[in-house]
Amino acid sequence: MDKDTIKKALKNLKENSSKRNFKQTIDLIINLKDIDLKKVKVDFFVILHKEKGKDTKIAGLVGPELIDSSKKTLNTTIPVNEFEKYQKNPKLIKKLADDHDFFIGQATIMPKIATVFGRVLGPRGKMPNPKAGCVVPPNANLSQVSDQLKKTIHLSTKKDPVIHTIAGSEDTSEEIIIDNAITIYNALLRQLPNRRNNIKSAYIKYTMSNPEKLM
Repeated sequence: MDKDTIKKALKNLKENSSKRNFKQTIDLIINLKDIDLKKVKVDFFVILHKEKGKDTKIAGLVGPELIDSSKKTLNTTIPVNEFEKYQKNPKLIKKLADDHDFFIGQATIMPKIATVFGRVLGPRGKMPNPKAGCVVPPNANLSQVSDQLKKTIHLSTKKDPVIHTIAGSEDTSEEIIIDNAITIYNALLRQLPNRRNNIKSAYIKYTMSNPEKLM
């Protein structure tokens, strides 16, 4: 995957796609081959050099030490003394999961977080994850954590050997989209046992457009 190919694909997308009444994302789709997903788990985080072109909604599951910081910094704050309300009504947790991209958890209350929220957030891949920097100490700088998460992409395969993620949006500069796409691609290669030989094909597309082939 190289800059010129992505640049040409973006030009074609812009010329051939109909205008929509909402801001479309620019999606990167990478199909894998010759890989046994039962043996090789593709599930990791990539920190981009720039933000990814869409709002990142972040919720904090925190103890008293981080309540004020969380309320100032994050989209939603759920103090530990309100956990019981959510434990009694799983629908509230499902709505939280639908409305947020990441959950930050205070390390000292992670057992309570797992008990109350784990059954819903776990299967969706949204439990506070230390690999993404989402499990934090009581004195954490949540502003720094939030800024990093706004540039973080979660890449994972489920049943099918396909990576489908965001590389930007219609109003993201071409330079940033190209940089994001190459950063994602190179990070994925490092996770694959046979590197480039495990890549079948790659495409880029708008939310509502036909894909343009990259490789």
